[in-house]
Amino acid sequence: MSSEETPPKIVDVAALSNPEWRDLALAKELLENPGLAARFAAVLGSPIERGFKMLPANWTGTLNKAVRSALFRALDVAVGTLSRKPQSISSQRWHKILVGASGGLGGAFGLAALPLELPVSTTIMLRSIADIARSEGHDLNDINTKLNCLEVFAFGGRGSSIAATESAYWAARTALSQTVAEATSYIARRGMIERTAPAVARFIAAISSRFGVIVSEEIAAKAVPIVGAAGGAVINVLFMDHFQNIARGHFIVRRLEKVHGLDAIRAAYNSILIPDKTL
Repeated sequence: MSSEETPPKIVDVAALSNPEWRDLALAKELLENPGLAARFAAVLGSPIERGFKMLPANWTGTLNKAVRSALFRALDVAVGTLSRKPQSISSQRWHKILVGASGGLGGAFGLAALPLELPVSTTIMLRSIADIARSEGHDLNDINTKLNCLEVFAFGGRGSSIAATESAYWAARTALSQTVAEATSYIARRGMIERTAPAVARFIAAISSRFGVIVSEEIAAKAVPIVGAAGGAVINVLFMDHFQNIARGHFIVRRLEKVHGLDAIRAAYNSILIPDKTL
């Protein structure tokens, strides 16, 4: 080893209690799940590539605008109202009913309904994500917690380019860490959102680039001719369930980090083996 090389950091992961290990194992199972495309294909009985072929040529422009609008709306809600104390019990089923109802609109009217339906469903999902964060002991008055709720939209599942030694979840967190920190600092200082502020714009752009991929899969699933309004509601419920699982895993990890530190929890997380459900 040369004098310029830094020795590897030794992380003690043995300090976790048995219940904490079980919680972390659950978090990893929830976070490292098969992507939405696989779940949609199972419901539709065919790959969602069929749906992509049904979409008009200019659909990506509509998608990008709708995703950014939905995330800005969610950011407004997060900063403006999430400090109001939610119900004492996480209402995941009720949020699924609400988002399923909004999904009927997308299933019935297709891409044309996206600019109206996506902000509604995203806001409902944000409320559910915040409810889950609170149930894991996080303070919704904390601006960092509020932006962590928005961050969940960037955690869509596994990425095929991620090495076996690193999960898509941690790779995404690393990629987002700087923009989240900048946005947190800016909003904490100003106490308000300025959409044109560079820190805010970078944060939304970072989330949007990842969330947009997942939304595109949802749109493709709804484009399959047999879906319709009822199928659109089912697709939205799957969409909600996916992000509720991601939120639960994310805020379990965050809770344990507060006790043991990020490095220890990351090392413990990576040491846990879970079945590969893509096989």
